[in-house]
Amino acid sequence: MPTPSMEDYLERIYKLIEEKGYARVSDIAEGLEVHPSSVTKMIQKLDKDSYLIYEKYRGLVLTTKGKKMGKRLMERHHLLESFLETIGVQEENIYADVEGIEHHLSWDSITCIEALVQYFESDPSRLENLRAIRAEMESD
Repeated sequence: MPTPSMEDYLERIYKLIEEKGYARVSDIAEGLEVHPSSVTKMIQKLDKDSYLIYEKYRGLVLTTKGKKMGKRLMERHHLLESFLETIGVQEENIYADVEGIEHHLSWDSITCIEALVQYFESDPSRLENLRAIRAEMESD
């Protein structure tokens, strides 16, 4: 299993490739707010662990393993954003909160959160009840 730092890089690389068709060291560094030299070191580690193939000065390509993990990480990120939005977390807090919790939850917890989001989305009255409870708590 990749470390939390490796996950951040894989998620960023996957997202860049989905959006632009490629991922450059400078784009990765900018997105993660790290130095390009740190990106190069991590890319070499991800290459060694078979998540991507890196050729100096030519770029990188995600392997099947890297694509699968990158997609899974992006889906986890979107699910947690959806979950926090569903339970009423203020929009300006969602991104930072997801970044803070995504590496600390087991995949079992992620699956349970996914089921909970589906539970609320499948019946709008459930969401209305949740919002009413929250409004009541805030008024106390």
